[in-house]
Amino acid sequence: MANQRTTGAIVVGLDGSAWTRSARTWAIDQAAAEHRPLLLVHAGAEPDRAVLDRAYAEAMRRFPALEVHRLLSASAPDDLLSELSAEAAMVVLGSRGRGPVRSLLLGSVGVAVTRHASCPVVVVRPGNPGIVRNGVLVGVDGERSQRALEFAFRQASLHAMPLTVLHTFVDSMAFGPTPGAPVMVPAMSPLMLDARQQDLENERLLLSECLSGMQETHPDVHVSAELARGLPQALLLQRAARMNLIVVGSHVGRSAAGLAFGSVSASMIEHATCPVAVVPAGRG
Repeated sequence: MANQRTTGAIVVGLDGSAWTRSARTWAIDQAAAEHRPLLLVHAGAEPDRAVLDRAYAEAMRRFPALEVHRLLSASAPDDLLSELSAEAAMVVLGSRGRGPVRSLLLGSVGVAVTRHASCPVVVVRPGNPGIVRNGVLVGVDGERSQRALEFAFRQASLHAMPLTVLHTFVDSMAFGPTPGAPVMVPAMSPLMLDARQQDLENERLLLSECLSGMQETHPDVHVSAELARGLPQALLLQRAARMNLIVVGSHVGRSAAGLAFGSVSASMIEHATCPVAVVPAGRG
């Protein structure tokens, strides 16, 4: 599927619903900010050209010089978007709202794309537009998070936003009296820790190693580094309402204590109240 339309493009999947209108606006802004071509995609058993025409008209109205391409296809949306991701810079999808997602492009299709895409996938979640937001938040847990961290730094720099780097972990203090039953441990604020605590040396070192070199590469980005004890899903969701973008890796997290977190990215795209970027380990 690689061709002039897809290479390095911001690809947005559209299904004609209200949920994907927010995604197309986000994708248009992103393509303009990154000076990349925009590829509008509408696929399915009965594709409607009007869906692409409306999106194209919006893009031209807002950014007349933007390079915009359209792709109408009878292919399965998840297969097509995953294939396009091999050459794209980013794939953008829309979301119905809070709770389990049910729209065509963020039901099974969206989950499949975030799992199999070769490039970052941004799921545009609806939120409260009147709330003051605090920039980009990225969850890290070691070397596997490096691509997500690089992506977060680039987005913060591109949009002149502050960046919060949150390292979460689960240890023996996060368990209750029943083996295998995790509980959230009160800290200075809910689930957050004072990074100066003496027993956090290993976690501080891991966070420092994650950030090594990144701040020098992006000196314009104001960075806050935070430690927290607890499940990453809960901690990231707790902050989502006041973020412009949350960035996570696509791998399945696992704590030092051996507790499988499950899919952090799946939890975020189903429940977050801001856009969520899922970055595969292989690309940033």
